[in-house]
Amino acid sequence: MRVPAPSIPPSLPLSPSLLRNTPARPLTPLSRRTRSFLSAHGRSADGSLVIIVRAHTSTFFMKMAASQGGAGAVAALQGQPYPSVPQWNPVVLQHQQPLHTARSLERALEDAVCSGILNISGRKLREYPGLSYDLTDTTQADLSKNRFGEIPPEVCMFAPLESLNLYHNCIKMIPEAIVNLQMLTYLNISRNQLSILPKFLFNLPLRVLVVSNNKLVSVPDEIGKAKDLMELDISCNEIQVLPAQMGKLLALRELNIRRNCLQVLPDELSDLPLIRLDFSCNKITEIPPSYRKLSQLQHIILDNNPMQSPPAQICLKGKIHIFKYLNMQACRLDKKPDSLDLPTLGKRCLPQQLTDRYTHSRQEYSSTDPSFTMRRKMEHLREEMEQIRLLRQNLESRLKVLLPDDVGAALMDGVVLCHLANHIRPRSVASIHVPSPAVPKLSMAKCRRNVENFLEACKKLGVPQDKLCLPHHILEERGLVKVGVTVQALLDLPSSKPTQLSTM
Repeated sequence: MRVPAPSIPPSLPLSPSLLRNTPARPLTPLSRRTRSFLSAHGRSADGSLVIIVRAHTSTFFMKMAASQGGAGAVAALQGQPYPSVPQWNPVVLQHQQPLHTARSLERALEDAVCSGILNISGRKLREYPGLSYDLTDTTQADLSKNRFGEIPPEVCMFAPLESLNLYHNCIKMIPEAIVNLQMLTYLNISRNQLSILPKFLFNLPLRVLVVSNNKLVSVPDEIGKAKDLMELDISCNEIQVLPAQMGKLLALRELNIRRNCLQVLPDELSDLPLIRLDFSCNKITEIPPSYRKLSQLQHIILDNNPMQSPPAQICLKGKIHIFKYLNMQACRLDKKPDSLDLPTLGKRCLPQQLTDRYTHSRQEYSSTDPSFTMRRKMEHLREEMEQIRLLRQNLESRLKVLLPDDVGAALMDGVVLCHLANHIRPRSVASIHVPSPAVPKLSMAKCRRNVENFLEACKKLGVPQDKLCLPHHILEERGLVKVGVTVQALLDLPSSKPTQLSTM
């Protein structure tokens, strides 16, 4: 017969003397967990074993007593007083967990002394615990998910510190002592209570700055000093205007301004090499047409904005359609020929040849050729500039070099083109005349020989005759567009054809 467990006090000492009058039955061997529990609580004053039964384990011991000794043992357990047995003290149990936490915290601090990596995350600390430890060599510090009201001054003295994580604390201001961390490249101070970003913060060599989920209402103009900043996250704040000085962050790759109070995007952001831009959940109605210059942009996130230009239907189609719309808007805004924005690569100078042609086209339009509009000529110049840009991009990406602003002058001696041919197929140009420190500029004869060798190699590799430029197009810088056609045809050759030629 199974005896139901009656209600008993939350603390219950169990003595073997209670079971003396019960029928003898073989006892079940105690488990390892039970044995360790018994050994941890010792014996009472009369020498009997004492078990302190908590509320959530009382049912277990009552069932065990019932199964070993029957109903008599249960009744004895309920009715017998125990004046000499120490009772359960909740104060003692409250101190057990902090002692364990203190031991683990000491272990974390000791590990930080040896490794240089301090990790005291998620411990609900209000004060810095490492005063008695030498942590001045720390390079990474994680103080996230605590209750610090300020950045500990001791942390600001870690000179070699490179990474500091202060996520989810109660920090209200950044102390000026942080300028001592002149090797700090990563700072995460998100989910705190910051209301301003101090000016001196941008004197640090930061590459990643995360200050999301704070109470910021503005960004200081001094942010333009952070020349090394590659990732900036100021999302989930109350920022209303972005400073124009953000256009000076020439290393910035990722910008997150999500969930703020922005109404306008500054035009200066179009000069940045952004790869990812997130301005969702704001009040922005228009993307400036100048943003079409963000040629490296791969991800643009703009949902939850009252978009009017581009319309929401175009925004839903993705980045390509957005940029097409911006290009069309730019053309519509360019009503006057003098206001046309010729595309340039990183504000590089226009080649002298195209500048002369532009001037000549204006004179011709005003005097001898009234039927051919300036708009048509400017569109033709746009196409030529785009082909020259593509030529530069092909050469720089294949040869891993940086060409000067004047592409024609860089190709005139034929050295770069010969190296390109050898890159496509090794030894396609057996001999290349190159400048030397003693003779920094090649003679015209050697330049011509390089150019002819390049064109001969293109012909052998399979470039069609109608796409081959002439030597004077390269030597006299008169046909960069035709040179670009030749280079593009060389790069478009099937990979199998050079392999077959190389085996002959």
